[in-house]
Amino acid sequence: MIVEQIWTGNAYRNFNYLIACAETGEAMAVDPLDHEKCLARARELGWEITQVLNTHEHPDHTGGNSALIAATGARLLAHANARDAIPGIDQGLQAGDIVRVGKTVELEALDTPGHTMCHICLLSHTDEPALFSGDTLFNAGAGNCHHGGHPRQLYSTFSQQLARLPENTLIYPGHDYLANNLAFTLDREPDNARAGELLERAKQQDPSRALVSNMALERLINTFMRLDNPSVIARLREDFPDLPESLDPGEVFLKLRELRNSW
Repeated sequence: MIVEQIWTGNAYRNFNYLIACAETGEAMAVDPLDHEKCLARARELGWEITQVLNTHEHPDHTGGNSALIAATGARLLAHANARDAIPGIDQGLQAGDIVRVGKTVELEALDTPGHTMCHICLLSHTDEPALFSGDTLFNAGAGNCHHGGHPRQLYSTFSQQLARLPENTLIYPGHDYLANNLAFTLDREPDNARAGELLERAKQQDPSRALVSNMALERLINTFMRLDNPSVIARLREDFPDLPESLDPGEVFLKLRELRNSW
């Protein structure tokens, strides 16, 4: 499996992706908003885009569908319940469905509600797994739930699915929010030395050559994965002094998401 991360350079800081089979040159475009960059990169590499996958229905992820499909004849894949929100879906995906690209690439669809209720992540079946996480999991952060999602569902996705992924799972998110997310982690956990070190690097990062994190790193720097950390909980009590003495992780997650909404 070959992965090309394509930096759009737009105001929303989107990443688009090409996932290719090294043997056949067939490729899947993931959330190809900047269809021109996706097509150009595929041409440069000699790849044929045969499939398009949308992680969810928001226009900054689906906006390039029509032009890219018109240029390539690619099939469109998305969440099975997104047919009313994403025109022209050829294959609706459910949890556990396998998507194949060429002869060598196998990707498992994960049903990951929260950011929206029709959100798909893709997990590669490779020695070093890769998660194409859309707007569910960001580097050092979690998706918002403003437009059709729900934070309790997002917590369930984090706790029941993402938390179980192997530490070497690479993370390919839908946007570059690394610096802002690290700043939020440090606001919640000022003594997080690893986040502090990485923030200095993130400030200088060229998004066209972005850091690719993995789950081991996320568990160190992503406050939404550090729900039992004493510093996170102590800082949360400063903002919410009426919190009960015993806090379950779900409540910590919801309060963090509430704070991040206005941070």
